[in-house]
Amino acid sequence: QVQLVESGGGLVQTGGSLRLSCAASGRALSNYAMGWFRQAPGKEREFVASISWSGRSTSYTDSVKGRFTISRDNAKNTVYLQMNSLKPEDTAVYYCALGIAPRPDALNTWGQGTLVTVSS
Repeated sequence: QVQLVESGGGLVQTGGSLRLSCAASGRALSNYAMGWFRQAPGKEREFVASISWSGRSTSYTDSVKGRFTISRDNAKNTVYLQMNSLKPEDTAVYYCALGIAPRPDALNTWGQGTLVTVSS
């Protein structure tokens, strides 16, 4: 059974950057699409970004386009989310997810999350 472990969250000021990592164990990520979701306090979990198994195809929610970049290193069994120009509204618990396709509804195996807090 696959386990996904996120890391890299923390406290950052508005305009700062963070890079989240998601390391997998128990299964090779190279056969799967991956994604990142987030859940802000009092809100539902929302899709942030996804990447195909090959890394050739990526998708982003509109609010992070041009600021966030999803990438993967299949040799390291790790997926990343580079977050630049962070805003207070990016504050949330960020979850990585795995699935058979890079669509939000197909990404259904989750990590435990890592908290990102952006101060104004």
